[in-house]
Amino acid sequence: MPVTLDRERFVATMKEQAQIGGTEGGGLHRLALSDEDKEIRDWFAAQMDAEGLETRVDEFGNMFGRRKGTDPDAKPVLVGSHLDSQPYGGIYDGAMGVIAALELVRTLNEHDIETEHPIEIVNWTNEEGSRFQPAMQGSGVWAGAHSLEEEYAKTDADGAVFEEELERIGYKGDEPVEPREEYEAYLELHIEQGPYLEENDKDVGVVTGIVGFTWGGLTFHGDADHSGPTPMHYRKDALVAAADVITQIRRIPGTLGDRTVGTVGYVDVKPNSINIIPDEVTITWGFRDPDDEIVEKAFQRVLQEAEWAAEREGVEWEWNERMRAPSVTFSDKCVDAVQEAADDLELDSMRIFSGAGHDATHLHSVCDTAMVFSVSENGKSHNESEYTSWDDCYSAASTIVNAAVKLAGGE
Repeated sequence: MPVTLDRERFVATMKEQAQIGGTEGGGLHRLALSDEDKEIRDWFAAQMDAEGLETRVDEFGNMFGRRKGTDPDAKPVLVGSHLDSQPYGGIYDGAMGVIAALELVRTLNEHDIETEHPIEIVNWTNEEGSRFQPAMQGSGVWAGAHSLEEEYAKTDADGAVFEEELERIGYKGDEPVEPREEYEAYLELHIEQGPYLEENDKDVGVVTGIVGFTWGGLTFHGDADHSGPTPMHYRKDALVAAADVITQIRRIPGTLGDRTVGTVGYVDVKPNSINIIPDEVTITWGFRDPDDEIVEKAFQRVLQEAEWAAEREGVEWEWNERMRAPSVTFSDKCVDAVQEAADDLELDSMRIFSGAGHDATHLHSVCDTAMVFSVSENGKSHNESEYTSWDDCYSAASTIVNAAVKLAGGE
């Protein structure tokens, strides 16, 4: 028989966490290592303590809570996601995965259900990458994809240093940032952040893998001058070159693949005055596709477009790739456990490839991994209008809880 979650408690806990950093527009503004992040971390630590978990915090602020298994030699099953948010994002993104992990432990404790394998729940530091880059930062350091010292030195837009902010909020722990043992599996619940489950009238998504992607920045250097007297043929306008590339980043995906996407999400113009020709402009690129070769083609294309645009306008340019993540395909063992859980709950599911990056991207290199997706209404995410019905939230949470119990050898 499937394990049954307390729906009322699950919804109430989701609403409770959403009050920390909640916005007037019904969303969430809980940036990594902010005061709001400290508050939600303190809250989560208290919840884990209340369930009798063995808790620890590593040097990068990743938070873990362990429930013992009956076999002291069995490898733990890790379940979780992240509690930080996008600027004025939604209340479900990331947080629902952590709350579902907490409800997994609460449910097992409530019904005196033992598992052969230990179950460990986790809140990863700075998954979003909105304040400090790259995204999936905490899981990336933990899995060995990033250098601890290099990530400690990262700064936000105001010059705040990551390590100093981690110490300020009191979450620079003593544990080494690495797996302290082998893990049986990792499971993560997340909203889809896309339209496919809703379009296909499905209850839940069985995620089989995650797209690869490249993030980076381009900076064009022109000459600042008066926007009135300066003849057009004298001008070296950094914004014109940047604008040319922005339009190409929109067009490149259509030439590469059906699942390729590309975005410019950030523009910084200097001196940003109506009466001055811009002399320095920085833009970002972001490309994603399930095929790593297509991601590489998009990367090469944007550099070529930047070179051509700079030549046309007579400006200098530079670039830096801020993040590259390969696509991953999840293990059959974990995907099958998720599928079996959805089937046991009599949910109408579909297999789906994630179009967004998640901490599971890095966990894939450590142990067998899979994910569960909930329906996202209209595919909306990373804004306050992000919405998933409580029924869909509950269906997805029930699926990951039962998949975790299967992998952990629940009795």
